[in-house]
Formats: sequence, C-alpha cells, structure tokens
Amino acid sequence: MPQSSCRIPVEISKNPYEIIIGRGKIQCIGDELLRTGIKKGIKILIVTNNDVAIHYGELFLKSLRACGYKPTLLIIEAGEEQKSPESVALIHDAAFSAQLERGSLMIALGGGVVGDMTGFAAATWLRGISVVQVPTTLLAMVDAAIGGKTGVNHKGGKNLIGAFHQPKLVLIDPLTLNTLPEREFRAGMAEVIKYGVIGDSILFNLLEKCSNLENLEVVDNEVLDEIIKRSCSSKAKIVAKDEHERDVRAILNYGHTFGHVVETLCGYGTWLHGEAVSIGMIAIGELAVLLGSWSEDDANRQKALLKKTGLPVIWPNIKTEDVCKTLKGDKKVKEGKIRFIIPKKIGEVEIKNDISNDAIKRCISNLSR
Repeated sequence: MPQSSCRIPVEISKNPYEIIIGRGKIQCIGDELLRTGIKKGIKILIVTNNDVAIHYGELFLKSLRACGYKPTLLIIEAGEEQKSPESVALIHDAAFSAQLERGSLMIALGGGVVGDMTGFAAATWLRGISVVQVPTTLLAMVDAAIGGKTGVNHKGGKNLIGAFHQPKLVLIDPLTLNTLPEREFRAGMAEVIKYGVIGDSILFNLLEKCSNLENLEVVDNEVLDEIIKRSCSSKAKIVAKDEHERDVRAILNYGHTFGHVVETLCGYGTWLHGEAVSIGMIAIGELAVLLGSWSEDDANRQKALLKKTGLPVIWPNIKTEDVCKTLKGDKKVKEGKIRFIIPKKIGEVEIKNDISNDAIKRCISNLSR
C-alpha cells in the first residue's frame, strides 16, 4: 500500500504544479490525476519502453480505467540513440490513432529519454496538449522530469530540437528504482551530486558521509528519500525563478557543457547521460582550478565522491580541436560565447562566458594526460 507522500510545489507564474514523492504512489496514478483536476473520460496516451511496461504497464492501465479514463499504451525503444525526431513521429502516429484531442493527455512513464520525447510530442501535438511525468529512473526523478525542458537530439548536438512544456504533475515513486539496473542508478547519482555542488552543501556532505553509493542496496531508504527530496526541491526553486533558462536556471547545466561534448563525440549510447555529466563535472572542475575559481581540495572532494559512486572520471580520447568545435555548436552558446557554469566552492557556482580558447585547450590537455 502507498505510504505517506511529500508534495513539492513548482511555483511558476503560469500553471504551477506539484512534484509528488511517495513509496507505492505509482499504484494511485488515476487518483492523483483526479486530484490534480484532470477530468474523467479523457483519452490518455501512456508512452513507455518495454523494460518499464513489463513491471508497470498493466498497473497503470488498471488504475486509469478504474478512475474513468480512456488509456492507450505505446511502447517505444529507449536509449539516448533513440532520442530522435523519428521516435517522436511514432508518438505522434499513436496520438493520431488514439484520436487524442486538445483536452487529452500524454503520460511519460520511464526514464529521461522517454520523458523528453513524450514532453516534446505533447508540446507539438495539436499545438500543445497536457503531459504528466512519471519518472522511473533516479536521473529522471531528480532532473529530467522536472522543469518542462523537452526535446530530441540532432546529429550536430544533444537536445538541439526542443521546447519548454511544463507538466501538469510529476509523480515519483522511489520503489520503481528497485527494478533499475545498477549502472542507471549510478548515472542518476551524477545529477544528485551536481545539486550538491551548485547550491546544496548539506546534500554534498550527506553524500560524503555515505560509505558506498554504487547501488540501491547499499543506500538506506531514508537517505535515498532525502536525496530525492532535496534534489527535487533544489530544481523546483530554480525553475520557479527562471522557467525558460534566461538566467539562474543555467546553473543546472553544471557539468553538462563538457558532458554533452563527450556524448556527441563518443556517440550516443557509449556513455549514459549521467556518466557523461560525471566526466563533464571533472572537466569543469579542472577548468575552474586553472582559472583560480576554486580550490584543488574542492575539486578532489568532487572527484572522490564521483569515484565512490562508481562513476567515470577519466576524460576520453577525443581530439582537442573536435572538442572546441563541438562546444561552439552547443545550444548554450550566447552571442558566439560559450557559457560555462564554474564552481567557486562546494554549494556555489557562477556563470561565465569570457573563458578563452587557450584556457579550454589547456584544460583538455591536462585532462588528457
């Protein structure tokens, strides 16, 4: 049976919503939709992948039908390499077949890739219909499902095609992590560590006190719930301040600028997103030390925590000139200048766009040793 839940508001100016966190809550998706004000009788397209559908597909359909909804289940291929306009077209085709209307709803049931594609499909179907995010991976729970950033990859770079489309609700059930592969759990921990570095030193210290963070079995339930709550709260507050990433929300990209380079140049699917972010955090830490922005001690603390989580910390064998070229194609480039999120200390970062190519090249050279 579902246990008590935590409700975190995402207080954006238009159409605010809640993040609901509770063990066993996935059984109550229909009830939570009713509570949110989503009317009975509407058509719902649930988008998921086979690994998730095996565990939760029928459970979802049963709960939604019991509450008077008309659900259809669509199973698509997951994985970063599948995050493409072609996959979104499959969702659009299913929406057409299910005769979704402007008052209909899409539900993303799965990880960040499913969430991004479903959110983008919802944003573009009939010029925008509602979407609910039900993340089943740690990475999606603490990051991808919250904040309305949706999109797919282009051959030239990650997430270059997308839209801001806020969900009506985010429903998080930590019990779904029990069916998550260890590698995926570790990848999600990269985003958790990110929150510690950018603005929550208490979270970072909590993670440092844990003897092992490599898999769910070694992380206490209370600690895991606290990790999820603190991470979600951090993101909710940042999104409320800057919904469309014009200012402070950019700090959520800590580790992502170099991380996206790793994903693009090594090939989508070589590294999980969280693994690439881990490598990206090491890279931006090295750059920050070179610039004198933060101490080697803090850089070493970050590296030690990533290693304790079992995440990669070694820069891959990619050419410096390719790195610089890919950086210039990043969607965060503004007026021709690359925007970096630079750490100052554990719990504080700053946005800088005046970093020279020479500094970037020296950083890559140091990482490649």
